[in-house]
Amino acid sequence: MDGAERSLADAGPLAPRRAALVRLSRAALAPAEEAEHHFTAALENPALARRPFERAQALLAYGEWLRRRRRISDARAPLADAEAVFRRLAAQPWAARAQSELRASGSQIGTTEPDAFAGLTPQQQQIVRLAALGLTNREVAEKLYLSPRTVSSHLYRAFPKLGITARSQLRHVVDAMTTDRDAGRDTDAGVRA
Repeated sequence: MDGAERSLADAGPLAPRRAALVRLSRAALAPAEEAEHHFTAALENPALARRPFERAQALLAYGEWLRRRRRISDARAPLADAEAVFRRLAAQPWAARAQSELRASGSQIGTTEPDAFAGLTPQQQQIVRLAALGLTNREVAEKLYLSPRTVSSHLYRAFPKLGITARSQLRHVVDAMTTDRDAGRDTDAGVRA
């Protein structure tokens, strides 16, 4: 801990947050060989863990820095984490920026609306859930007593509604839908308690 951080540590209740913000500022201004140390130190600070928006901003800055250093695969995880938080917090401009960075890193992003899954027919929802588990069209068809061609047709119609272009993205959509549904239950339980 250097002198500036030590004086921040003695400053009071906002000191850990300020220390994290100082680290992020230093990361932005530091030479390339020192910047990563400042980014990781800021992200490890527990004060940012209690402030998801600020932590997502730090993750985005770190991911952008990594991508600009041509460390594409390293950049994807912080960028994806930042994008998920921004989307959850409905911070649309920030989510769009993170999505843009993810696309630039070669990740395929689906811009699924939160209620897109609910817009599917019940049969489409069943098919999407089973396909997200990794079942083939033939296996889904056998489970639901449909033809593989019918399953294919339902998936073809569901993809645009979900904002996805690849079968591999179905798992993300189903996981997000499950997370949103569970968050709603937690909120409902808190209201009843």
